[in-house]
Amino acid sequence: MGPERIVSPSALAEDAVETQLRPQTLGEFPGQRGVKEQLAIAVAAARGRGDALDHVLLQGPPGLGKTTLAQIVAREMGVGLRVTAGPAIERPGDLAAILTSLQPSDVLFVDEIHRLSRPVEEILYPAMEDGALDLVVGRGPGATALRLDLPPFTLVGATTRSGLLTSPLRDRFGLLLRLELYGEDELVTIVRRTAGVLAVEMDAAAAAELARRSRGTPRIANRLVRRVRDYAQVRGDGRIDLETAREALSLLDIDEIGLDAFDRRLLRLIAVQHGGGPVGVETLAAALGEEADTIEDVCEPFLLQIGFLARTPRGREITPAARAHLGLPRAARQGAL
Repeated sequence: MGPERIVSPSALAEDAVETQLRPQTLGEFPGQRGVKEQLAIAVAAARGRGDALDHVLLQGPPGLGKTTLAQIVAREMGVGLRVTAGPAIERPGDLAAILTSLQPSDVLFVDEIHRLSRPVEEILYPAMEDGALDLVVGRGPGATALRLDLPPFTLVGATTRSGLLTSPLRDRFGLLLRLELYGEDELVTIVRRTAGVLAVEMDAAAAAELARRSRGTPRIANRLVRRVRDYAQVRGDGRIDLETAREALSLLDIDEIGLDAFDRRLLRLIAVQHGGGPVGVETLAAALGEEADTIEDVCEPFLLQIGFLARTPRGREITPAARAHLGLPRAARQGAL
């Protein structure tokens, strides 16, 4: 899967401009009603007491707004925000340097927190639970254990693979919140807001078409608006109507429900070469030249949600709905992709 896969929910280089499209408050944040209500109550209670917000774990597929929510939490708490990622914290000393630089009640956002190494993770335990940093100075018999008090802070962790989190780390979060893929109505709101921010004229039918093909993911919706805007500017008069939207999306090879060439190839691989499944994800990854984690994190959530793919103890299976969408017969048949 190349870096330019338009319907990838993971961030691409072109998404750097997305910051201007992000909502600034919980009130502006679309969808995720239960998550927003819990955060609003927790933020109001913490501010009322003058305390730091409890530690928050945000779980769910990429592209749903976990980073944006962390930014909103810091803004509504009126505190500073420090952003990093699990893979970027290579040594315990790296995390210790970050923690000791925080101001009282600051928010530390750690993306991909499931990718923290075990030594780094163990530094977090006393920091989250006791507000202390346990360090060992020196080596061998002369080593000395030190405990440094930290200012109260809020750790906001984000993960797309909650099953990879260790129990000791998970248990230290006070709020465990799961973000779900968005419905079409919510995505229409996002598409229309993005068009407004970008000063693009878009009619209601075009907004609904873009929402339908956005795979339940705001990041993809914003990306499609930008791509269709470019098409309308070059091939049309700059306005986006239903016909323009469909022409642009056809050029991008995104079908009427949001599948691209890679999705269709994955489904046909299961249906045609593996008789509909079950087939292991490692086998699929090898045949497609892709990492198994990418298939699980990027492709499967949407295919599972729309009922095109089923996970079984023996592997992945294609469903009759997926066969119908691809124009394949219900019975599996062998052949080339």
